Amino acid sequence: MKDVNRILVVSRSTKHCQKAVHYGISLAQKYGAKIFVIHVMHNPFMLEGWNLAIPSLQSEYERLQQTFRKDIDHMIDAEKTKGLAIKALMKEGDPSDEIVKVVKEENIDLLIMLAHEEGHMEHFLFGRENEDLIRKMPCSIMLVKKEPHKVAGT
Repeated sequence: MKDVNRILVVSRSTKHCQKAVHYGISLAQKYGAKIFVIHVMHNPFMLEGWNLAIPSLQSEYERLQQTFRKDIDHMIDAEKTKGLAIKALMKEGDPSDEIVKVVKEENIDLLIMLAHEEGHMEHFLFGRENEDLIRKMPCSIMLVKKEPHKVAGT
């Protein structure tokens, strides 16, 4: 079995992604691995060939992106002060393509990303990223499930 020396965590603009980042940090600490956290800026409101500019939705999307970036930056900075080899990567473009590029360029051994049911809104905001990445990925993948919600009536 190949050692895990380089980990890439995919972050999105959701609070559940912090859990995926936490798993990546935990594994990197345990195995002395270098960790990268990638966030791909994908603007669904300015897709080529589409005129989807909806100012209120776009400004809310950008506000959420900024808030999320601050939270992730705070988490990463805290780990850097503890001596963990961690690097944040901000990319723009198609999320699947950018993530695969980084995996190849950085010789990533393990990709960690959120496993979730992608609804219509997530398909619009992020594309069908999980499906595409699982097919294209040249390394092992760890899918992190978000906390289960209590079922009504139980």
